[in-house]
Amino acid sequence: MNPQERRLRLFWTVCMVALGVVLLYLALTPGASIASRWAGSPWFLLVLGGLAFLAEYVDSSLGMGYGTTLTPLLMLFGYSPLAIVPAVLCSEFLTGVASGWFHHRIGNVDLRRGTDARRTTHILAFCSLVGTVVAVIVAVNLPKTYLKAYIGIMVFALGLFILLGRSFTGGFSPRKILSVGLIAAFNKGLSGGGYGPVVTGGQVLAGVPEKHAVGITSLAEGLVCCVALGLYLALGESIDVALAVPLTLGALLSVPAAAWTVKLMPVGMLRRAIGYATLFLGTLILVRIVV
Repeated sequence: MNPQERRLRLFWTVCMVALGVVLLYLALTPGASIASRWAGSPWFLLVLGGLAFLAEYVDSSLGMGYGTTLTPLLMLFGYSPLAIVPAVLCSEFLTGVASGWFHHRIGNVDLRRGTDARRTTHILAFCSLVGTVVAVIVAVNLPKTYLKAYIGIMVFALGLFILLGRSFTGGFSPRKILSVGLIAAFNKGLSGGGYGPVVTGGQVLAGVPEKHAVGITSLAEGLVCCVALGLYLALGESIDVALAVPLTLGALLSVPAAAWTVKLMPVGMLRRAIGYATLFLGTLILVRIVV
C-alpha cells in the first residue's frame, strides 16, 4: 500500500469512528428530544453539516450511502420522514451533479456526449422518473409509522445487498438497467435513500467498470432527486431550509475528496464498511419503532 492509500485509509477510519460516536449517542438518547432541544444552535448546524459530509463522502466514493445513511440518522434525531426526504433530495440533487462532474474531470468516468457512460446515465435518469412519481404519491399519503417501517426494512435489506451483491452473478443483463432504475427511483422518492445501492450494484453486475458505475450513479441520482423534489413541492410539501442548508453545504465539501478516493484507492473495503453500517442502521430503526 502506497503512502496515498494509507492516508486515505486513515481518513476513512476517522470518518467511520466519528459516525460511530454519533450512532452511540443516538442509541442512548431519546430521539424525539434531540432536534427540538438543539434546533437553531450553531453547534447543531455544524453537526448536521458534519453528518452530511461523512454520508456524502461515502456516497460519492461508492455510488451509494447518502440517503440510505442520512435518512435513518435524521429520524433518530427526531425529524419526521416528510421533513427529511425533501431536504435530503435537495442536497443530493446539487451534490449528485457536482460529484458526477468531479468524477468526469479527474478521469474516473467519461461522460461526454456519445459515450456509453452518457447513454447509461440517460437511461437511468429518464426511465426512473415513473418510479419516482409513484413513490412520492405513496409517501405523502402513507401513515408515518408505515413509512418508517419501510425505511427500516429497506435499509436493512440494502445492507445485505451491498455485502452479498457480488454473489448474485446470474441472470443480469444490460436490458435490466431499466427495471433497476425504476426500483431505485421508487426507493429514492419514498425515503430519500436506496437509489445508489441498487443502481451501482446493478451496473457492476452488468459488467460496467466499478469507477464508471460510481460516476454514472452520482450524476443520474442527482437528476432523479431534482424530479422527486419538484413533485414533493407540487404536492404541497415544503423544504425545511434550516435542515437543507447545512446538509447541502456539508455534502458539497466532501465531493472533491471522494472523487480522488475513487481515483486512488480500491473501493472494496469501503463497500464492505457501508454494508455493515447500513445493516446496523436498519436494525436500529426497526428496534426504535418496536420499542
